[in-house]
Amino acid sequence: MVLDDLGSSLRGTLDKLRGKSRLSEEDIEEIVKEIQRSLLSADVDVSLVMELSDNIKERALEEEPPAGTPARDFVLRIVYEELVDLIGESTELPLEEQTILLAGLQGSGKTTSAAKMAWWFSTKGLRPAVIQTDTFRPGAYQQAKEMTERAEVDFYGNPDADDPVEIARKGLEETSEADVHIVDTAGRHALEDDLIDEIEDIEDVVEPDTSLLVLDAAIGQGAKDQSQQFDESIGIDGVVITKLDGTAKGGGALTAVDQTDSSIAFLGTGEEVQDIERFEPDGFISRLLGMGDLSQLAERVERAMEQTEIEEDDWDPEDMLQGQFTLNDMQKQMEAMNNMGPLDQVLDMIPGFGGGIKDQLPDDAMDVTQERMRTFSVIMDSMTEAEKEYPKAIGASQIERIARGSGTSEEQVRELLQQYKMMEKTIKQFQGMGSDKEMQRMMQQMQQQGGGGGGGMGGMGPF
Repeated sequence: MVLDDLGSSLRGTLDKLRGKSRLSEEDIEEIVKEIQRSLLSADVDVSLVMELSDNIKERALEEEPPAGTPARDFVLRIVYEELVDLIGESTELPLEEQTILLAGLQGSGKTTSAAKMAWWFSTKGLRPAVIQTDTFRPGAYQQAKEMTERAEVDFYGNPDADDPVEIARKGLEETSEADVHIVDTAGRHALEDDLIDEIEDIEDVVEPDTSLLVLDAAIGQGAKDQSQQFDESIGIDGVVITKLDGTAKGGGALTAVDQTDSSIAFLGTGEEVQDIERFEPDGFISRLLGMGDLSQLAERVERAMEQTEIEEDDWDPEDMLQGQFTLNDMQKQMEAMNNMGPLDQVLDMIPGFGGGIKDQLPDDAMDVTQERMRTFSVIMDSMTEAEKEYPKAIGASQIERIARGSGTSEEQVRELLQQYKMMEKTIKQFQGMGSDKEMQRMMQQMQQQGGGGGGGMGGMGPF
């Protein structure tokens, strides 16, 4: 996630306050210095760092914490509120007819973002269209065409034309039935006069309702000059931050928002067209500080279940709580989890699971977990329908055959069956619960079992 190192550092600093009921001036000085180091290493502009840290210091010294509030929680609230205030509100993008112009340097992720944004609007019931005007970069047309096909949205481009302004004009005509037009412009390796002139000419033709600057999360301090020049040229209403699935620091994006007096519209979190999030400051900062983001989690769960049920109309997840839990149910659960995106991103959204708990896991823990899920899925594909419906009847000879057929080891097949038994036991505890009190008691028990360190993966067993 963007600024992940910053989040880890801030959480570590705040954890030093555990057990304290009052803050000394020395405590606050140490916290502020750590925040400054964290922000600067994340490539946030120096002036912003000083403004933010001064605000946190002033509030921590002058405000009186509510009675009974631990010092750590008091400072956490201040840091949360100041970070949300720094980032500002999400870019306003009404769910209605509009034209959006994308600008940015070559390699920032504009073409991918255009398709992702179109896909996002399509999930909201609108008909989007992407217009590709980049005649500078070889392959831009083909990339845009392939991405929009994967997103299943309308597309216009002309690989034989060399006038981007005319392509934009024609594109609006050819996609006139679309509700949302997303116009992707060319980029360069650096800001040049001909690039600015071209974008200004396109802007005159398409008359966008919103102009978004697309920035690679790794841009760093270069965001300041870029954002200023694009803003002076066409006016920037919002920022799209891309490639947040890598190791990028991302602080430059905060600088861009400040320099253009704009806001963040979308976050790009992966390579697939579905890997995009509408930026919401509260949830973003909550995840950064290890507090979770239930609204994003709910949206991902809903989307994942829809995709899973489309592939298997006869499967209803609620059936697991009524009858026998089978390997078919387990496989559908894993498909739904895969549809939610990378596991580390999902954990960030669960209060108590992201942040501190995830910091304690080995660096490759998420990769290992997802690799196990893929292996388990391959093994189940090699089973007969009867074996998946009645896994308890699987014996040694069947394990040998399944391992041979799936290209895995017998030990991996046994691991899958052991995982199934653990999940079945958990499901049975929920089945037949007659009252809300029993359900609450069960939830509390599960939270206690998963409450410490890496054991927070509790109900997921050896995954």
